[in-house]
Amino acid sequence: MTRLASRSVVTPCCTSSRAASRRSLEPAASASSLRRRAGARATIPEVAAAYDISASHLTKVVHYLGREGLLTNVRGRGGGFELARPPGAINVGALVRAADADASLVECFDRKTNRCPITPVCRLKGVLAEAREAFYAALDRYTVEDISHNRPQLEKVLSLRRRAS
Repeated sequence: MTRLASRSVVTPCCTSSRAASRRSLEPAASASSLRRRAGARATIPEVAAAYDISASHLTKVVHYLGREGLLTNVRGRGGGFELARPPGAINVGALVRAADADASLVECFDRKTNRCPITPVCRLKGVLAEAREAFYAALDRYTVEDISHNRPQLEKVLSLRRRAS
């Protein structure tokens, strides 16, 4: 193997923070849906603990989704967050796109920040663009209501996690 061939072409150029935002987004949507039905707001500490995710990152995601009109965020005593619309009116694809609005799947998707030296000849970029579109197409077929029909099972699992913590 040559020196160039032994280096990972994917490592610096094909990394992103998308995994972290998706990890926080799903619990926010699910917990909000559950809480809306139960008549109470979800809180950052509660959701972060239940899903074992960063409260700091979840705070940023919840704040942004509130600014986008997808969540209603209430500060102070009795505060928390809940869905701004009924769960059946919130498309999962739109929710994920809103949460990831500023994140590129890979560096080369953002012309302003792209520093990848192989961009002009890279074939991976097209494959990843196709995969991203397929990912969003699948999410576009569902609403938050669709993914929260198993409310009793979700509540049981979350309750068990809280007791184990």
